[in-house]
Amino acid sequence: MVMLSLCLALLPQGPADDRFVEIVDLPQPEGVVLEVGGILARDQQLLVSTRRGEVWQIDDAYGDAPRYTLYAEGLQEPLGLLEKDGWVYVAQRGELSRMRDVDGDGRMDELETVSGGWPLSGNYHEYCFGPTVADDGSLWLTLNKPFGPEPFGKADWRGWAIRVEPDGSFRGVAAGLRSPAGVNTAPWGDVFYSDNQGEWCANSKFAHLQIGDFHGHPHGIDSCKLPESLVEFPGDVPSGILIDEAARTIPHYTLPAVWIPYDKLGRSPAGFVWDTEGYFPPYKGHVFMGDQYSSEVMRLTLEKVDGRWQGACYPFRRGLKCGITRVAWGTDGSLWAGMTNRGWPSVGPAKDGLQRIRWKGETPCDLVEVTARKGGFTLRFTTPVDPATVAPDSFAVRNWTYKHHSSYGCPPIDTQTLGVTAARVSEDGLRVELDVDGCALTRVHEIEAPGVRSAGGEELWHAIAWYTLNAIPGE
Repeated sequence: MVMLSLCLALLPQGPADDRFVEIVDLPQPEGVVLEVGGILARDQQLLVSTRRGEVWQIDDAYGDAPRYTLYAEGLQEPLGLLEKDGWVYVAQRGELSRMRDVDGDGRMDELETVSGGWPLSGNYHEYCFGPTVADDGSLWLTLNKPFGPEPFGKADWRGWAIRVEPDGSFRGVAAGLRSPAGVNTAPWGDVFYSDNQGEWCANSKFAHLQIGDFHGHPHGIDSCKLPESLVEFPGDVPSGILIDEAARTIPHYTLPAVWIPYDKLGRSPAGFVWDTEGYFPPYKGHVFMGDQYSSEVMRLTLEKVDGRWQGACYPFRRGLKCGITRVAWGTDGSLWAGMTNRGWPSVGPAKDGLQRIRWKGETPCDLVEVTARKGGFTLRFTTPVDPATVAPDSFAVRNWTYKHHSSYGCPPIDTQTLGVTAARVSEDGLRVELDVDGCALTRVHEIEAPGVRSAGGEELWHAIAWYTLNAIPGE
């Protein structure tokens, strides 16, 4: 308990979360266990899949007395739902299925196999996440690697992203994944995934999935030799090298767009969505992601520099009642968070459930976005900051790197404190340009603004960001 409290103390938090964002609990009937694996929002209704193999239809989900109907049961750990062409697609452990309610009574009438054939070893951790629709209309899934014994023998395609073809077959499109608990498609059509820190995965991360890429974990690379693979075999993967060397020397190695620092911002990122509509107005276009351990929703921003995705992660809202597996936008503009802690510890008093995060309308003064520039960074704020509080000593910048190795995770390596030599605020007070000595590629840059105040003299809601620098504009 002491260790858990210490870890909680390390997680960043704003001074007044409830002032700007409220948490609304969804009542559950006695006997209904919502170990959430997937969420599909429809008007006033939800479909929610659970790790127990059930799918619940919840009507009047935004009211005080939601009504639950058992839509389906007997599925094998369904960890994702997607509605397409009148069908509800569901990722089961050993197949991608689709189902529908033909007569409108709230229960599934038809169930079909869409794709399957990836083997299982019998290990408990061989989860299947998704599906998501790529820009070409294909369906993508991510397959967890096993942790521990494989009673039926080692299975192919573990630690892969696969693409389902129109005829129901599949191709292996990206290898080297570890525990890819979230997969989704960006508004512009690219597929991204989240992964959890562990062996061969120095820290939790958010990465772009492209055909032919290798994301670093060697467990499933023998499947590169199978005819369904679209990834070239990377050869022996060395252990103990720095991330920079891994990116330069391992064939097709893909750097994450964002490293998510362990215990500084959660531990185990999972499902995520883009705010394309501005449901949380200051953060339109940003990524909102749940964490399975810290019971929080974090925020990410991306930019593409010289063809490489990179960006930053930020705290957003802590204090949900359980670890978050899935998030989905509700039709009222709130963010649903589906939760379960079975199989992993999580912060919070509950074992499972559904809650909503709802924007309350007041705009905080917040560090909303960090972008890279030659010689430093540009910081953008939601409301004007007080120019009198903007000076080099109002900011603190550090950076570090990681090792790519077979050990579990990696603490920051070669941490350096960087000098902030200039801080220039824009006329409208919404942007600050920082000149920073020592910015370097393939490193995480922690940027704090503890001395900055709003034009009204208030502290920033969140005054910290972690930026992953893969390319420097103009270099």
